[in-house]
Amino acid sequence: MAINLQKGQKIEIGLSKLTIGLGWDPNEGTGYDFDLDASAFLLNANRKLSLESHFIFYNNLCGLGHNENNPCEKNGCTTGEFGVRHTGDDPDGNSSDGDDDEAITVDLNLLPDDINEILFVVTIEDFIVRKQNFGQVRNSYIRIVDDVTNEVVAKYELDEDFSIETAVEFGRLYKRNNQWKFEASGIGYKEDLGFFVNRHFTGEVIK
Repeated sequence: MAINLQKGQKIEIGLSKLTIGLGWDPNEGTGYDFDLDASAFLLNANRKLSLESHFIFYNNLCGLGHNENNPCEKNGCTTGEFGVRHTGDDPDGNSSDGDDDEAITVDLNLLPDDINEILFVVTIEDFIVRKQNFGQVRNSYIRIVDDVTNEVVAKYELDEDFSIETAVEFGRLYKRNNQWKFEASGIGYKEDLGFFVNRHFTGEVIK
């Protein structure tokens, strides 16, 4: 039976191969599609990206710079360069059909040794022009699926009203004493994806 997590709750994972599924339902009638983007930041002990390619998102699905699923599959990137692979962008919020909108697979055994945390965030693309925020998004969640049994291990439904926020930290995997744990975060920001890149990357950001 899956554990229903509350904001701030932490659990031990006890898995090595898992899928982080993220879902949402944008309100209809706002005049524009909702392009919500899930991203993963592979962070070291200083909560920084050691490499630019440790930022997994729609333009770097597997750590090798692939921006479409098909090139990843052609190149055998089933688990990604670092054991992490984004399964693809959902550009209009309509591709889930009740399932996860976007997902990120993780094999903890393949992570570089210096990775202490994987941070999962969801941001709204082009929110200024489209005048969108998370107050117009319903049924947001993050869940952990055991890739061996396909069973949902834990789920966190974000029931907070993010009325003005345009980016939300859904959750994070983190390592303590060589044990991986998960924290249901639910922290909102009135920012874009660049905010998280600037926070966790010390190199030059090419825009």
